[in-house]
Amino acid sequence: MKTVLAEIITIGDEILYGQIVDTNSAWMGTELAKIGIRVKQITSVSDEAGHIVEALDSAKTRADIILMTGGLGPTKDDLTKDVLADYFHTELKLDEQSLADVTTLFKNRGFELTELNRQQAFLPASCKPVRNVLGTAPGMWFEDAGKVYVSMPGVPYEMKRMMTDIVLPQLKAYFNPPSIIHKVIQTVGIPESMLAERLDEWETSLPPHIKLAYLPHLGGVRLRLTGIAEQAGQLEKELETEVNKLSALVPKHIFAYGEVPLEEALGQLLKERSLTISVAESCTGGYIAHRFTSVPGSSAYFLGGVVAYDNKVKMQVLGVKPETLQQHGAVSEATVLEMAQNIRHKLGTDIGVATSGIAGPDGGTPDKPVGTIWIAYADQHGAKAKLLQYNKNRQLNIEYTALAVLNLVRQSLNIAVDE
Repeated sequence: MKTVLAEIITIGDEILYGQIVDTNSAWMGTELAKIGIRVKQITSVSDEAGHIVEALDSAKTRADIILMTGGLGPTKDDLTKDVLADYFHTELKLDEQSLADVTTLFKNRGFELTELNRQQAFLPASCKPVRNVLGTAPGMWFEDAGKVYVSMPGVPYEMKRMMTDIVLPQLKAYFNPPSIIHKVIQTVGIPESMLAERLDEWETSLPPHIKLAYLPHLGGVRLRLTGIAEQAGQLEKELETEVNKLSALVPKHIFAYGEVPLEEALGQLLKERSLTISVAESCTGGYIAHRFTSVPGSSAYFLGGVVAYDNKVKMQVLGVKPETLQQHGAVSEATVLEMAQNIRHKLGTDIGVATSGIAGPDGGTPDKPVGTIWIAYADQHGAKAKLLQYNKNRQLNIEYTALAVLNLVRQSLNIAVDE
């Protein structure tokens, strides 16, 4: 079984200057994996002929497929077509279908076809034109020494249509690649290093054609199992077996399978149990409410919240006792417990959660430095609070706190993580 490798080359000074973000490569990598083609490398190069040639020479030593985007416009800095004509020792020749396509496009838009745009229908004689039904620049497909080179526009919607309609099906037919299947397991509440220790023996025993990747992100680790095999059906069964083994090793840390954010997984759980939730936020300033309401259908379980940033709001709206604030302060276990209990009663929800802390960069004291944050959870059975100590910038303190609250709710609903 031969793994089919691809390399992506993005062309354009605007990418290197940071004026646009290369979203094309991520999309292409995802779609190539679906048909069993693995991306070996992604390279961005300037609008310079020598640089493009160097990238092509280097790419063909590693990959079976070289996919290029960008540099196909009508202006002088769009060099890709001329570079490819020289690279494959051929001349530019008018392609009648491409000319008809660009003529029709301009006519439908109410414009006269310019000479610059007419020149876009001239393509290297040795290429197979790839129709662009959404733009003026045709793509080009070259075959040389068993390798395939495809040049496409950098405009994302044009490239995606071209890839979906023509390039991906033709690559699959040309190379007949093996199946690549990914399984994603989402974990929270455990550091990557500790997770790796727990999974070490199982990971070592994985079959050679199945690999595990650790993908840490803010507050959690995505585990990705990737299998490559000729038969998709058998591979699917093998991966399911390995996922079950993995799940048995860290069951309390797994909150979802697949590309599911924590707030969506939590929302699904709340719906399944017919539970409602409300939030009382101080230092997070509404960010937890945002996380909940970013999920479509969250009105089924999220009723609302209060941003009680000032102590007057904590007292007048949430009903926190003045003596609680006087004796313990706003950033305290006592205060945050009252906030969680009171928001639950005021909004009539099954669950209430609360935050109060010092997000920074100032406002800390020796006893309560920046990053000191209390969170709380309350339901019909009672209330509990947890102290967080973050030494991060303001935005990260807010984001980590929101994650901790979501995870506290998850713990309290018996999908708990280890304490």
